[in-house]
Amino acid sequence: MTARGPASRRGWRRRTAVAVAGATLWFGTVACGSDEPAVETNGVEELPPDEIEERARTAATEAATVRLSGTVVAEGSAFRLDMRIGPEGGVGEVSMEDTTFELLRVGDDMYMRADAAFWETEGIPEELESDPTQKLDGKYVLVSPDDPAYAQLSGFTEKNALLESLLVLDGERTTGEESEVDGVRTIQLNAAEGDGGTLDVALEGTPYPLRLHRGGDAGDLRLTDWDQEFSLHPPADEEVVDYGDEVLPEDD
Repeated sequence: MTARGPASRRGWRRRTAVAVAGATLWFGTVACGSDEPAVETNGVEELPPDEIEERARTAATEAATVRLSGTVVAEGSAFRLDMRIGPEGGVGEVSMEDTTFELLRVGDDMYMRADAAFWETEGIPEELESDPTQKLDGKYVLVSPDDPAYAQLSGFTEKNALLESLLVLDGERTTGEESEVDGVRTIQLNAAEGDGGTLDVALEGTPYPLRLHRGGDAGDLRLTDWDQEFSLHPPADEEVVDYGDEVLPEDD
């Protein structure tokens, strides 16, 4: 079934694009001092700051999976992300303002799901105005690869492309203090003395980036569950609504 939605749906599409753009800006970590007894480390704290960053970026790229969670502030708007991403896709949710929607990508198949309140606020297909709750509430909407929204939404589920943009700091790198994230010792990597962002890199095991704090207090992001397997399953057919090639029409 192919349908063009009303103009009110364009606001949702615009905010989604801003969320994706904001999510691909550079980030850094929040400092968190630790007085725990010293244990054997992976040795990255002894490296020059540029090499610490390179080790962290390499570890992130080579990992099969990661969970990204936190808040991004972009163009005056805040977005909450909680996504698990792997080689075959991703699953999670995105919240912005008073709305939340779920995303699921399994291979090339991209789905989004929201409640009736979301669709009533953001706009629903004209032919469903009489009963949006029954048609859309809790249903997965299949997004066609030909839909302009596909690239925007799938941006939340493309691991390496997203991480490549996230793991960028602005300014001269310096090695900061040791810290701790979720019980794991880290070394802080500062850019422009922290004004350009700070990155916490694990000192135990693989030197994964574990936490990012964006310069200018524009958001925080945690990176957890590195290389931990998780399953992705497409929803049952009865849970899916297919709108064909254009779920979110382009602006005129």
